[in-house]
Amino acid sequence: MRQYGYAIVDDLASPELMDRITKEMQPYIDHTLYGADNFIGKLTKRTGALIARSPAARELVMNNTATQVARQFLHKATAVQLHLTQIISVFPGSPAQALHLDQIVWDFFPFPADYDVQCNILWAMTDYTEEMGATRVVPGSHLDDRTKYDASEAIPAVMRRGSALFYTGKVWHGAGANISDKIRQAINITYAVGWVRQEENQYLTTPVEIAKTLPDDLLKLMGYQTGCFALGYVGDFEDPMTIVRDNMPHEVHSTSSIGQKSQTSTQAADLAKSSK
Repeated sequence: MRQYGYAIVDDLASPELMDRITKEMQPYIDHTLYGADNFIGKLTKRTGALIARSPAARELVMNNTATQVARQFLHKATAVQLHLTQIISVFPGSPAQALHLDQIVWDFFPFPADYDVQCNILWAMTDYTEEMGATRVVPGSHLDDRTKYDASEAIPAVMRRGSALFYTGKVWHGAGANISDKIRQAINITYAVGWVRQEENQYLTTPVEIAKTLPDDLLKLMGYQTGCFALGYVGDFEDPMTIVRDNMPHEVHSTSSIGQKSQTSTQAADLAKSSK
């Protein structure tokens, strides 16, 4: 990923898991509207809220390889969080999407070249062929400051169902044209550093009644944790987990762990030490 901006891991998810996600999500996909413009895709459906709607998708979100890669890739941040969950269904006849980079979602903020703010994964829910509109990527485009690429510079990320395309928020990419008679589907699961706003609002898309039934590690990844030492606290400077765990003591959130997770937290660690 650091060299080319992307990497494909073959057969990372089992066919059985993909079958379960498809079964659980198909009713929602059927009722999802097509996009309103060419960029979102007038022949493309984007179906979200996978945590709330699909227990099987939660397994994909917590896939060990995926989460470990995300944490290593985003190691400069103290916390990592789930950024979005979305099934992208590209229907026959859909034209190629304009090439773009995903980190522009944060109001086009110019993140430093050596700072990655997100780690994206497209899980192949169906086979990913060029004819079906496989995502096209411009290799190495994350390493320069060009603001436009020609479609001829992009290559299709061809892969089998259950494989995963990992890519950075800085690499130029876009959906290919679907010239086949089949629907091309991918499960987009993206992780981001813990100090930015999530693209998909995890707290509203997953009702608190469902959130209370989820395991701690998934809840924390969804954002029921503090980014660095203060971002996201609740009430009287308390851990956000107190909202979904009735048996958790309501204590003032500690800053003692500052600096333990990231080498970039030196200033925050010094601040914490000085307050003791």
